[in-house]
Amino acid sequence: MSAPAKAAAKAPSSLRDLYEDPATPVASGTPRTLRQTRLLAAALAAETGCRQGAVILDIGCGDGTATATAARLLPARHRIVGVDWSQGALRRAATRVPHVVRGELSGHGLPFASGSADAVVFSEVVEHLVDPDAALDELRRVLRPGGHLLLSTPNLAAWYNRALLLAGVQPVFSEVSLRAIHGRPGREVVGHLRLYTPRALREFVTASGFDVVRVSGAPFHGVPRPLRPLDRLACAAPSLASILLLHARRT
Repeated sequence: MSAPAKAAAKAPSSLRDLYEDPATPVASGTPRTLRQTRLLAAALAAETGCRQGAVILDIGCGDGTATATAARLLPARHRIVGVDWSQGALRRAATRVPHVVRGELSGHGLPFASGSADAVVFSEVVEHLVDPDAALDELRRVLRPGGHLLLSTPNLAAWYNRALLLAGVQPVFSEVSLRAIHGRPGREVVGHLRLYTPRALREFVTASGFDVVRVSGAPFHGVPRPLRPLDRLACAAPSLASILLLHARRT
């Protein structure tokens, strides 16, 4: 069988097949996780009610790597629950975190009562969704009034993407196929359907019933090693950063 034929034979027939494949990357990198967890810890520490313990849902937890990192950094009184619809991901996550639940943002929604969560972590998920509007509605439902949303997603306007577009090259993070990479740097297909600039992300989250508290930047672990110091430096300006970290509160 030729190489193209082998690639076609292994290609996923749907997004579900892609995400159930253990070879599909699900980790977002330690630097992003650490920055996001510190934002969450600071937000919870400022609230009197959460000092007795908060319920935190990590929606789209994947293999649980980021959930476990957050659990180690947050005070033990908080309860963090990993949520994913992929059975394979949940089996892996269960080896890292004590609480995992299967749930979907579509269909019947998440298996949590309205207003039952103090915070939702939504890391590197929104760019994969067919219907992000319905997803944000569901996150808003499970959050209590004033509850925290910590969302991260790749930045379409990252410093290197601006240069790539000027050169006529497909931006990093964008994908035109589930079968292979075409026209952009990188070797892994991860199923991105939507990309956001900082301005677009702010407007989208605000329109979904949240007050945006802050947008900051984080580095991308896939940047070539010689360029990583520059990528870290770009985090000082979220409009140029690789990854957008957004903190919002339910209105």
